[in-house]
Amino acid sequence: MGQKVHPEAMRVGYIHDWKSNWFNERNFSDYLAEDVRIREHIVRKLAHAGLSDITIRKDSGELEINIHTARPGIVIGKSGSEVDALRRDLHRMTRKQIKVNILEIKRPELDAKLVAQSIAEQLQNRVAFRRAMKRALTSAMRSGAKGCKIQVGGRLGGAEMARTESYADGRVPLHTMRADIDYGFYEARTTFGRIGVKCWMNKGEIMPEGYTGAELTDMTAPAPPSSERDGRDARGRGRGGGSGPGRGSGPGRGGPRGGADGRGRRR
Repeated sequence: MGQKVHPEAMRVGYIHDWKSNWFNERNFSDYLAEDVRIREHIVRKLAHAGLSDITIRKDSGELEINIHTARPGIVIGKSGSEVDALRRDLHRMTRKQIKVNILEIKRPELDAKLVAQSIAEQLQNRVAFRRAMKRALTSAMRSGAKGCKIQVGGRLGGAEMARTESYADGRVPLHTMRADIDYGFYEARTTFGRIGVKCWMNKGEIMPEGYTGAELTDMTAPAPPSSERDGRDARGRGRGGGSGPGRGSGPGRGGPRGGADGRGRRR
């Protein structure tokens, strides 16, 4: 069954960086478990604040956390009260000096995690899933994305049997390592079950240093027509297609040129 690798994990070390920056061979498991606890606490506390990425940097006695959010005002709180409370909670958990940086996401419609979260919230509010998907797709492409693919799966519209539907626009080359592809996943908790929302966002290509030419895959080139992509004849599919050269016209395909078998040949 579809074995798809995480697009960001696949590009770590090429065009993406690690989400946690630290190195400790002796206490690796403790550091990793601490990372998981920190992320879970922040996501639980700031679920309503449009969180995207949480990056962690650790030194021996200090811990620096960068929170990327679409609504920095909610995270910071009135005169910094919320972020101070978060800092105290994390200090209590880790017993380390905590530094928290709040980074604003300027264009949330280009962030795959926020797009998936937005669609899931609309599904919880009983918006039609096709309308929510198409609206997100249109706003992403209008904001400058090179391509976008959105997929929802579950009991769509309250149907008895779960199914998966997806919409795509532009190009999303998952195997092109230099393509900056953002991926987001979120679950909508609806009254008839959970609906999973996945989003892939292509933000263009990140070229090697010193490269001055055009992008190697031209995103603006028109896509070939579907009949050419499928490798089928554009004039008709299979033997029952339209009347091309060598095929007769009329009910028995035996036109003026056609013979007994209607293909321009006489027996």
